[in-house]
Parts: sequence; C-alpha cells; structure tokens
Amino acid sequence: MKGKFIVFEGIDGSGKTTQINQLSKWLLKSDLIPENNKFVITREPGGTQLGKSIRSLLLNSSKEKCPDSITELLLYAADRSQHINEIIRPTLNKGDWVISDRFCGSTLAYQGYGRKLNIKLIKDLEKIATQGISPDITFLLDIPVEESIKRRKNRKDDRIEKEGLEFLSNVSLGFQALSKNNKWKKISAINSKEKIISEIQSEIKKLIKSK
Repeated sequence: MKGKFIVFEGIDGSGKTTQINQLSKWLLKSDLIPENNKFVITREPGGTQLGKSIRSLLLNSSKEKCPDSITELLLYAADRSQHINEIIRPTLNKGDWVISDRFCGSTLAYQGYGRKLNIKLIKDLEKIATQGISPDITFLLDIPVEESIKRRKNRKDDRIEKEGLEFLSNVSLGFQALSKNNKWKKISAINSKEKIISEIQSEIKKLIKSK
C-alpha cells in the first residue's frame, strides 16, 4: 500500500516546524499508520545530502554569491528532483509516510508571485521534477505578514527573508491563491498551538477515512 504524503506550506514564522513536530508525536501514539510502517520528516530545500549543498547556495545572504532569479528557480527544481528520487518516492512505495516542510507550492509562491517569474515555466519545471508525485494533503499555516516579521525579529534573516515587506506580501498573496485553487487545508497560525494541532489531526483523520 502506498504511503501518505503530507506537506506544510506558509511564509516564514508561520510555525511549520512546530506543527510538524507536534504531528509526528501524535502519529507515534496513534494507530493511524499501519503496523510495520513509519514516517519520514523532511524539508525543501535540503532534504537530501545534495539538497543541503543547494540550500546553502540558495539561502546564503552574501550579495556576491546570490543567484539570479532563473538560476534560483533551477536550483529549487534540482533540489526537488533529487528529493523525489532519493527520499519521497522510495518512502511512499514502502507504504511509509512523508511529512515535508515545503514542496511545490513554495516555489510557485516565492518564485512565481514573489519574483514574478512565469507561472507556466515554473509548472513545467514542477512536472519534470516531481514525475507525477503530489501530496495527499497540503496544509497552509496562514499568518499576516506583519506577524511573520514580528516572530522573526530576534532571528537572523536568510537571503529570501531579507527581500522585504513588498516581496513577502506578494508571496503571502500567492499562498492564498494557491490554497484556494488547489483546495489546500488553510489553518490560521495565529491561534494557539493546541487549536492548530487539533485542526491538523482532524484533517488527517478525514484523509485516512476517505481512502
């Protein structure tokens, strides 16, 4: 039996890492995953050894090492292709689950809506990189841009986070559009951690029952 592929999307500061950790703890205690199966937590970019090197190139804040927008897009596609072939596909084929911090939605939001690159070009690259693999469910942890900036005030920004308010606002609008068009599960990330994980658990149970 093919495993489940769960993705968390959202702008930085939305709490994806926290909720992924909470979900993993809950799954360990539940009986939702068939016996002898497990789940793998991963991320984009950087879910593989090659991906870690790509992540370093993408997020380096040094102006001298910044890739141009098209190069940046191609690096994300390369990371995703390796991620699919090395981690995601083999894991799902074993019947195990994959929980990923970001996937294709982030590329469309950041490079499409943020960088204003051609959406069709991004989707064409997505088809090549993903080879037909898509999430069973995608959660959008939704927070206002101002809240994102507030939550990150004591953290050193990477290259993408340094792009500024207008860029981040466009990315946020992108996530909103993608969530609506693709029927993602949008959850307000300004609620308590307990309420958020409760909503996530409810959606996971629905996912299991629907299959």
